Amino acid sequence: MTFTGFDPDAPALYAELEQHNTKEWWLANKRRYDEAVRAPADALIEQLGAEFGPVKIFRPYRDVRFSADKRPYKDHLGLVTTPADGTALYLQLSQTGLMLAGGYYRPATDQLKRFRAIVDDNRLVGDLEATIEEVGESGFEVFDEDALTTAPRGFTVDHPKIDLLRLRNLAIRRVHPVEPWMFGPESLDRVREGWRTIGIWNDWLVENVGPTVLPAQRR
Repeated sequence: MTFTGFDPDAPALYAELEQHNTKEWWLANKRRYDEAVRAPADALIEQLGAEFGPVKIFRPYRDVRFSADKRPYKDHLGLVTTPADGTALYLQLSQTGLMLAGGYYRPATDQLKRFRAIVDDNRLVGDLEATIEEVGESGFEVFDEDALTTAPRGFTVDHPKIDLLRLRNLAIRRVHPVEPWMFGPESLDRVREGWRTIGIWNDWLVENVGPTVLPAQRR
């Protein structure tokens, strides 16, 4: 299959789904989802896989077993690839546009400890900030929506790098609003370029933070 762009109906479908998140609406629009969302996604992951490895499409159904929010369907399309080094490359399409993201999502305690040690070390934090600046030139920013509201244990709120110390996800993202280029062949190049930029961040994480060390490995 050849990816020729996202379907213009996909953002509209998710906008309607937000208003009608029911099994009845979904069943009535399932074929529309298959054609406007799933088919282009299948073509996209086939072409991305050649460079980035196997890409997974997330199921459209929400896991509501332990959630107070019982809406049955996700309000976005999600794609992810997870290399053996523990990082991730992610794509999300919704009614508001396209998000490209990646890094360590929900890193382990030992990974956060190593990251915060780097932030707290004047000899090392400069390389981290240079990497953030480099990916920032391509429109990416550090993902901080799930950050701590206070200082982590062992640090004070007046630390000069407190914003970095508060991070709980070591990830970056770029959000594109809905634009015409998304619905043509150019979108494939844009996604590739975005994931390559995220690769700069992921390479820094692997080199400086590394994977989590399991208890059995610490012996």
